[in-house]
Parts: sequence; C-alpha cells; structure tokens
Amino acid sequence: MVSRVRVWLNRTYAENVFFMDQLRRNPSDRAVEIHATHGDADSPVLAAADTADLEPEGLSPAAYVEFALDQCARRSIDVFVPRLHQAAIVAHRAEFEAAGTALLAPTPQAVAVFEDKIVAYEAVRAIGVGVPPWFRVRNAEQLVAAVDELEADGYKACFKPASGAGGVGFRVVTRAPFSLVHLSGFPSPYVPLNMVTAALEESEEEVDWIVMPRLEQPEVSVDCLTGPDNIVRMAIGRTKNGRRRGFTLHEQWLEPARLIAEGFGLHYLSNIQFRMFGDEPVLMDVNTRPAGGLHQLSLCGVNAPWAAVQLALGEDPGEIVPPFLGQDYTVVSGPRPLRPVTLPQQRVDEPVLPAVQAPATAVRSESVETPVGSEAGAPA
Repeated sequence: MVSRVRVWLNRTYAENVFFMDQLRRNPSDRAVEIHATHGDADSPVLAAADTADLEPEGLSPAAYVEFALDQCARRSIDVFVPRLHQAAIVAHRAEFEAAGTALLAPTPQAVAVFEDKIVAYEAVRAIGVGVPPWFRVRNAEQLVAAVDELEADGYKACFKPASGAGGVGFRVVTRAPFSLVHLSGFPSPYVPLNMVTAALEESEEEVDWIVMPRLEQPEVSVDCLTGPDNIVRMAIGRTKNGRRRGFTLHEQWLEPARLIAEGFGLHYLSNIQFRMFGDEPVLMDVNTRPAGGLHQLSLCGVNAPWAAVQLALGEDPGEIVPPFLGQDYTVVSGPRPLRPVTLPQQRVDEPVLPAVQAPATAVRSESVETPVGSEAGAPA
C-alpha cells in the first residue's frame, strides 16, 4: 500500500488554496494530507488544510527555522513548501532532511541572487538574458537624475523596491501636478515626481529603489519545474495582455527562462516573468517560489504542484509537456470558506451558518495587478 504524503505550506498566498486542491486531485490518486500555518487566522489556506496552526509573530529568521523544524517533526511533514523566511530555511536543508522532510525550494545561492532585483539583473545579463536599463537610487537627487535620463531617451519611468514581491511599492512617475484627477476613479499607480522627491527629502532614511522604464505588454510568466540536477522538467508560459490570458510555448520566452532556472539552481517550482522593452522581451522579475497563478496550468492538462512534490520525494516525473494549450481565458474571484469563529455579538440561540463551499473548478487571478506587477500580492 502506498503511504500518504504530508505537505506543509507556511504563510503562503491565498491563491495557493488551488495549489492544495491540485495536490489532492493528483493523477495517481495518492493520498495527500496538507498542513498549513499562517499569521492570519482568517487566511483561507488554513480552512483548506487538513491541519492548521497559527504562526507566532515576531520570530527572527533563526527562531523561525527552529519553529519550522519543530513543525516538521511534530506533524511528520514529508515535503515543506516554504515562502516566509525562505532564505533562512534553505540554508538549513540538511537539518530538515535529517528530520525526514524534503524542502520544495531552490538552493541558498539562487534565493540570494533573486532577493535583490539589481543583483538579479546583473547576474542574468552576464549569461546573455536581456534586461531593461535600470538605476539604483537611495535619495531624491538620484531619483531625479534617473528619471531625467530615462525620459530623455523617450521612456516613462517607474520605480519599486529593489527587494520585494507582489508589486508592492510599484509606482509610475508622472510630471503632472497633483490634482483632483488623481482622486477620481480607482487608486492609480501614477505618482507626481515632485511629491516623491518631497517625501524623500523630508525623510531621514534612505530608500533602496530600482528605477527603470515602464515595460509594456504582453507579460509572460514562465512556470518552471527544475530538478536538483539543474535540468528543467517543465517550462510553460502564461500570457497576460490586459484582461485576456493565455498560454505559450514560444522559445523567445522559454529559452531565457530555462537559462535562468538551470544556470542559477532554481530547483523545483519557480516563476520567471518577462515583458517587452521596445521590440524585445526582457526579464522583469524572478520568483523563487510557486506562482500564485500556477493552478491556471490545469487548463493545459498539467498538474504542476503534484509533479513538484514527486520530484521532491525523488520520484522523477520526467519531462512535462502540456497535452494541449488551453484557450484564452480571463479570471474571476469566488468565495472560499474560512475557519469558523464565534462572533462577540452572536446570541447563544443563533445558529452558525455553514461555510460557503467554492466550486472545485474556481480559478482566481493574482491579488494585485499593476502595469509591471509581480505574480501575486502579499500573503493573504
């Protein structure tokens, strides 16, 4: 009898309820039990898991590693998919292996390279992958100089933190003065340059931003599955052009993604994002974790989460080629259950309504969309 597999996801994105769904619907019908931890008691991943724990707040990376090792031992975890404190966790891979837990995560070297976008751009450019021009800025003077140079070359400038994920902190620079236009409609990523420089000059702290041209659509996110032997088993592009989504196997996107995944030890699941700079695709960002939209590959007949778990367990799934490319699509949100709670105002004789069950086929988009946004928003 084949034993069940115990998988743990820590403080992950809300969209990974679909990652969990796919593990349970694996083609081998092997039993999968899922453990989840999070800092938010209302995260839907906790309700979707078989077992769940709230994570202690305020732990240092070293203390969190101790917490994680304890979770793996107490919960008999076979495969751990770390997002929070990924760098600290992968540095202790041998300790997790000694506890019987495989880490579904890249090498420490890969995580270090892609934690900083400028370090990443320099590294991938050295192996022949196209990147946009960029500037590292720490104060108002450097920001103005970078924006002036980009605009002189005919580009619209944008900036975001040199380290970060999910499109957090992304802004497009405009010379238009602040007016009621900025207060009408939905919040915009556009911000007047003079307001940014004023904020920087008033602050006593330096920033660490990357300033670059605003890249154009289409955006192509290549989901890769790479073995510890540095050989890519799967590379499938998901295209985004406004509301329209689709899939691609065109080598102009897949070839540079393979170069990066294999060249830097992006083992197991990674997501490598490209956009257009003029007529050329260039690297936008690299996520050393499963993408929030990874489940959308199910529209191509691919169960990437299960293939990754197989690989982590030493069961090589071989080369994964989609049997077909799904038609163009869009994404909509749907309800997911939360863990039940007793509200303070609830009367003793008032019944608790049953949780709303989301359809098994529900598909969600990323949490945050910006013109050069990353794959998903902050963990929810």
